[in-house]
Amino acid sequence: MTEQVGELVRDWVHGWARCREVAPPVAVPEGYRLRVDRPGHLVRHVLPGFDPAALRELAAGLTTVDTWLKVCGPPDQVTACLSGQWSVGAQEFLMSLDLTPERAPVTSYPVEVAEGVDVVDVRLRAPDGSVAASGRIGLAGKAAVVDQVETAPAHRRRGLGRVVMAGLGAQALTRGARRAVLVATEDGQGLYHALGWTTRSSVTAARRTA
Repeated sequence: MTEQVGELVRDWVHGWARCREVAPPVAVPEGYRLRVDRPGHLVRHVLPGFDPAALRELAAGLTTVDTWLKVCGPPDQVTACLSGQWSVGAQEFLMSLDLTPERAPVTSYPVEVAEGVDVVDVRLRAPDGSVAASGRIGLAGKAAVVDQVETAPAHRRRGLGRVVMAGLGAQALTRGARRAVLVATEDGQGLYHALGWTTRSSVTAARRTA
């Protein structure tokens, strides 16, 4: 694990907890533990580095169904360390971006900003008043963690994801953030690369199913 990946994971777990409105992460020897307490997702263990022996030992001791692992490592290597009682997801990517002022993309969709405690939501409204696209940042020190960026199916392929991301970046800058962090799916990685984000590590999620 590089020092930078470790710092980004630290930012990500704290911002993610704020975005999802769960208890702050607890530092543990393997990384971080988050109490999520949601259906299908009770506890999440986040590992900033890939240590096969440590992962095997940790996973063997986690016997509660709907416990999750989030490991900075590729799916094939993570899968090799887990028993068949774990369901391993598709590869994801830890990404970051140094925030700088940028011109907001032009859009005909009204933009709304809603602030909470260490959380900011950006929403684009469709003509009928429904939410066409949205996203959220959770603030963690000088970092802004981007989460839950979605575009409604009827409004896709219109550049609304770019508008939301630009809005989130602008809101982050005004609140003192200097970098943004997220974990992207394989589909999302292409969009974020096009927006200037850099991939820092592979990430693999696994869920205890039996």
